Amino acid sequence: MRKCVFSVKVLKMPNTNGNSQKRALLREGVKDIRLKKGMRVSELIAAMDKMGGFSAQHMVDGIHILDAMLSNKESYNFLSFPADIVSTGLRGVLADMVKHFDAIITTCGTLDHDIARAFGGKYSVGTFNADDAKLHSMGIYRLGNVFIENREYGKMLEDSFRKIMDEIYSSKDYKKEYSPSELINEFGKRIPDEHSILRQAYLHNVKIFNPGIVDGAFGTQLAIFAQDHDFKLNVIKDELELSNMVFDNKVTGALMIGGGISKHHVIWWNQFKGGLDYAVYITTATQYDGSLSGARLTEAVSWGKIKEKAKYTTIDGDATIILPFMAAALDIV
Repeated sequence: MRKCVFSVKVLKMPNTNGNSQKRALLREGVKDIRLKKGMRVSELIAAMDKMGGFSAQHMVDGIHILDAMLSNKESYNFLSFPADIVSTGLRGVLADMVKHFDAIITTCGTLDHDIARAFGGKYSVGTFNADDAKLHSMGIYRLGNVFIENREYGKMLEDSFRKIMDEIYSSKDYKKEYSPSELINEFGKRIPDEHSILRQAYLHNVKIFNPGIVDGAFGTQLAIFAQDHDFKLNVIKDELELSNMVFDNKVTGALMIGGGISKHHVIWWNQFKGGLDYAVYITTATQYDGSLSGARLTEAVSWGKIKEKAKYTTIDGDATIILPFMAAALDIV
């Protein structure tokens, strides 16, 4: 059960003029962090609350915003993330977080990695500084500094996909046409790993939307399956459901990890209701190439994707470092 441990504190430019504005801007002094033995994560984060230091301060601001967002019973909340972090141990944190959100938007690779690992696929700690030609000759894929033997990914996913898809196809409830979220739910229903993101989403009735579902191994297996089976994928059905979600909920919030299609789908649909009310974005991308992944949330305000008066922050940094601290501080387990 998540506990509320913070109140919202986001620095805004005061509307006063002259000396009073100056005093308001300088009212909070930077405070040194004092570490101590046995210090809890919540105590460390509380000590960081007035450190004034760069990305760390933004992380603490993000914790305040997420606490307010998750505590607001009227807020319909989205969680978005890309696939790469699912290949790491952060998969466990994401699986624990599922039940605290109302909808998830992610990419095809999330299905690939989550299913492969759910059925025993072994992913190994590697290094960025590898001889990739040599890895290729040994049948090892490199995902950043994670090593994956090809049979632990491709073969594991293919075998698991076919087993589950055959079960769905032979079921008396088979529908011939599925939206991506409906099909993902069917997979979550049949995955035996309780630490799986898909499994946790199924158990807590949280829909996973995957607008780029054909962009990966799972999508390729779908295409192969559809060649000799009466099966259709209705992507538009999910888009219409996302539309209904944002129009049916006056208040919405989002934690967006990484950019790309998953982030864009969150902010794109929320613009039609006037924008998100809460938003926290974790990214390592630069904004100077004009990419959506690099775009700070303040840019989304100009599009109406985030409300002018929303509580929002962008955190520059690696989610594999930042997210465990944020989740622990908020007691999202």
